[in-house]
Order: sequence, then C-alpha cells, then structure tokens
Amino acid sequence: MRSGAEWLASAPQEEQEAFLEGLTEHALCALPWLFEFWALPHQLPPVGDWKTWVILGGRGAGKTRAGSEWVRAQVEGGRPGEPGRSRRVALVGETFDQVRDVMVFGDSGIVACSPPDRVPEWHAGKRQLEWPNGAIAQAFSAHEPEALRGPQFDAAWVDELAKWKKAEETWSMLQFGLRLGENPRQCVTTTPRDVPILKALLKRDSTVVTQAPTEANRANLAESFLEEVRARYDGTRLGRQELDGVLVEDTEGALWTSARIEAARVDATPDFDRVVVAIDPPVTGNAGSDDCGIVVVGAVTRGDPKDWEAWVLEDASVSAASPLQ
Repeated sequence: MRSGAEWLASAPQEEQEAFLEGLTEHALCALPWLFEFWALPHQLPPVGDWKTWVILGGRGAGKTRAGSEWVRAQVEGGRPGEPGRSRRVALVGETFDQVRDVMVFGDSGIVACSPPDRVPEWHAGKRQLEWPNGAIAQAFSAHEPEALRGPQFDAAWVDELAKWKKAEETWSMLQFGLRLGENPRQCVTTTPRDVPILKALLKRDSTVVTQAPTEANRANLAESFLEEVRARYDGTRLGRQELDGVLVEDTEGALWTSARIEAARVDATPDFDRVVVAIDPPVTGNAGSDDCGIVVVGAVTRGDPKDWEAWVLEDASVSAASPLQ
C-alpha cells in the first residue's frame, strides 16, 4: 500500500501536473499539512475499536512524526477555533527534556507539524502546549510517575516506553488518569525492547500495532546512514531491534538476559591494561557447524586483584564454515 505522495512522485509528469492544477488554491495551500496524503502505512492509526495504538519501528522509521500527527488529529477541529475530539492530552516521555526537545519542538514534533493557523503555544512554566481552540497538552516525565496522580485526560501520547526506568509505575498512573470523554485513547511510539511492560501491552486485546523498519522511511534519511548502520548491525540482535523494529525476546533459561545486558551498558569505557580477543572455534568446518565465538574484552588490572574489571566491548561471533572465513 502506497501513500498519496508516493503515487504522485512515481506518476508521469503529465499526471502530476494535472493533479496539482486540478486543486483549488486553498487545497494546494493545505496539501503540505494533510498527513493522510503523505503518511506511510505504519504511520496511520488502524480502524476499529482500540484503546492503545503501539507504533513499533526502527530508528528513524517516522514514529515521532506519527505521534505528533496523531495528537494533531485528536485536538484540531475543522477550523482553528473549533474543538476537536480531545481537549486534555498527556505527553509522556522518558524525561521532560525529551518531551520538550523531541515531542514538542523536534524536527518531527508537534509544533513543526502544525499549520501556521493552528500552531500551539508553549507555556514553559506550566509545561503545557495550548492550541488556539483551547485544547491543552501537559508534559510529564517517566522519572516522576507521581506527577500523573490527579490530572485527567482524554488522550495521551507516550514516547519510547521501552526505555523508561520506572515504566510500570508511570504507565499505571497514566491509565488511571486517562478517563475523560467517551473513548479515551493513547498512542505509544517506541523502538522495541524485551521489557515486561511492552510485552504485556502487546498481548492486550485492546491494543493494535503497526510496525516498520528504518528503511520504510529511507526517503527522509541519509543514504550514508543506512549503508553504515546496515553494514555494522545487519544480522545482529541489536540490528533486528533498532533497525528492523522487531521485538527480540530472550531464550527461556538464558544465563544472560537482554535486561541484564541493557542495565550494564555504559557510555564510555576506562583506559584498559589489556584488550583480549577470545576465539572459540567449532570442532568441524562445514555449513552445519556451530557458530565461531569471537568476543573482545578489555581488562583493568590495576590495584587490588579483587577490584579488577572486565568490559565486554564486542561480540563478533560468526557463522562460518571454515577457519579462513
């Protein structure tokens, strides 16, 4: 299924010109703001009776734009001053800074997606967005779940749920507050991770899901970025999660779970005394052989031996039929 923009881009020049010339002046001015025309299939909410719409996608797949446009669709009326379906919206991100910098003011945030006559005003002191029709969106941090105790909403946009440190508490507080209107709904945009809150949400009958890899939005991404990340992460567990947008669950009984690994990640490493490449080759050398384990570890061996540390820098294991490969 193609978007209207994809059809227009691939149509012969005569059809493109005929289509654009057939629009009225008002329609032509409105076209850039009609997301239904430009949207990719995974960016449009499914039809039907649902409570939660989860958009699972790889990095850069267009999740933020979809969330911003969904909020617009909830709060905007037919004209700038007319009411929409929702008047009280919760915007919940991992931190306040991420709500403001990504969901509100980001390149694909709510303000950037809004037409000139419907741009909401940001009230920094209140951490609120206010639309010309009086609708209000309140910003919340997942680090402070108690802040959601008391307020009530008829819609919510939740970003990067799978990254939240206090996911269970924050999500529960939001559900208690989502109680206004006839059919309060929420949109969740996240890169998938093997965490309990996301797995439980996906299993609910009231949840609908759309999914897309990073490449789905390649028209808006640098080709060099796609080439680099695919060359580096294609075929890896991290690549399936961060690029393909696939929820990769742990094998039952695994000694090292993804949750433990994620909790141990750091942004920087110390100066190492040694760096070791350990290789565990398969006994046989044919297409049916086990993987060849290759792990790179940095070691800090200064001071008291009980304080020594080992840092796993990379798992470069490969499926290879011969030592040469």
